Amino acid sequence: MDRPLNQDKALYVCMYAREFPAQSLLRFRGELRDKACVVMDGEPPKRYVCSLNSRARKLGIIPGMTQIEIDTFPSVTALPRVKAQEATAKAALLQCAGTFSPRVEDQSNDTYFLCVMDIAGTEKLFGVARTLAENLLERVRALAIVVRITVSRNFHAAVCLARRTSAGNPVALIPAGKEAAVLAMLPLSVLDLSTELAETFSTWGIRTLGMLAALPERSLIARIGQDGKRLSQMARGNWPHLFLPIEPAFKLEEHVALDSPVELLSSLLFILSTMLEQLALRVSARAQALASVTITLFLEGNSQHLRTVRPALPSNDRQLWIKLIHLDFEAHPPQSAILALTVSAEAGIVRKTQLGLFTPPLPEPDRFDITRARIQAIVGKNNAGSATLNDSHHPDTFHLDSFSVPSDVANRAIVSLSRVPMRVLRPPEPVIITLSGNRPLKFSFLGVTYTVVRAYGPWLANSDWWSSTLWGYEQWDLIARTHNGSLIYCCLVHDLIKKCWQMTGLYD
Repeated sequence: MDRPLNQDKALYVCMYAREFPAQSLLRFRGELRDKACVVMDGEPPKRYVCSLNSRARKLGIIPGMTQIEIDTFPSVTALPRVKAQEATAKAALLQCAGTFSPRVEDQSNDTYFLCVMDIAGTEKLFGVARTLAENLLERVRALAIVVRITVSRNFHAAVCLARRTSAGNPVALIPAGKEAAVLAMLPLSVLDLSTELAETFSTWGIRTLGMLAALPERSLIARIGQDGKRLSQMARGNWPHLFLPIEPAFKLEEHVALDSPVELLSSLLFILSTMLEQLALRVSARAQALASVTITLFLEGNSQHLRTVRPALPSNDRQLWIKLIHLDFEAHPPQSAILALTVSAEAGIVRKTQLGLFTPPLPEPDRFDITRARIQAIVGKNNAGSATLNDSHHPDTFHLDSFSVPSDVANRAIVSLSRVPMRVLRPPEPVIITLSGNRPLKFSFLGVTYTVVRAYGPWLANSDWWSSTLWGYEQWDLIARTHNGSLIYCCLVHDLIKKCWQMTGLYD
């Protein structure tokens, strides 16, 4: 009786994406996915096909063809290879694999992506092996990449089955003890043989792993050396492997090289929308949200244009990000055509608030972010924000900081203090005053004469004697009455430098 697959001590999931240079380029080019496309590598005139999609393969195109040969095929789109875009796509796949297992080994090469995950002991988290593989496939499809996923108790058996040339089911499992039978019909190309060994086996008439496994192991070693033992056991699915896990850094970044220079903002936002969707999918898998987005535009003339957008609260709403970026680029447009762009992001914690049944709903933070961005686009970024008092005794001095919600806002204690509200007059209104022994007796404010009933003060304040901004004030808080008995509670200031009196505020 065969043992169930998920009861083995060793259990591996292999994820394989063929023609990776082509897939990484077509991720953000939905209009080209149904067309024949090839990826050209090298410098002219020695450019050659390094990767292609299935439609190009059906036309008879093979890797290694030159640009002249490609031009003989009708309706074929040739794209230049962009290794930076391949690197970001590879990082996205490794991060996706890391959400299912902390032990991931990368075995990719120049033309395909291949990683293996050790999923032993993950049944209680993700279910049986097939359930995990199907969930992984769904997550990878959201990244717009086509992969094959195989599960086996043997590392190399999972890799060989994932490299099979036939289309078949994208998810395949090898039952425990059935490795040799499942691998028997696979071609020798899944072993990634050297050219010399491939020619040798072709001369012997060995075409499949089953035929290789049927050869006497000792005779095979005698003819091709120690590689014979390794290949023979790999064909049977029992060659051991020393797992070498990597630790991929969590980095939210996408890169796109454009086919032609882009000048219209609408075209740029269309590309950004797809890139932001991918970043949101990746960060939401970690139960987080996008806290800030930095866009680097590579322009004609070897220049760059960098902008950072940061809302008040982290969010994965793509429409919100597009609107904020749109407003930012309208206020700070690039100065020349765009050749490529990189979008990087920082992750943040999603804040959730549970309101009571009878508590009125709070305004949506997304609407506040858009309103703030529109105000900044009109008055300027430095003229809109959160007012912060300066560390000075100079009255009415403050500066504007970028608005942000403090992380400890929910833990702050609310202290209720009884204070008298005052309406500050900006700018202060001049007054005509009558003194009695250096104390205010009467004053005229906005054409009305007031008689002082009570006077509190003076309070002296002065500073900046070392600079040209020297100032000095004498402040009085007054209660005054008009001839008809109306009272006014006010604050008068005597400017000791300009030798004048001013009304600076009215108490309610």
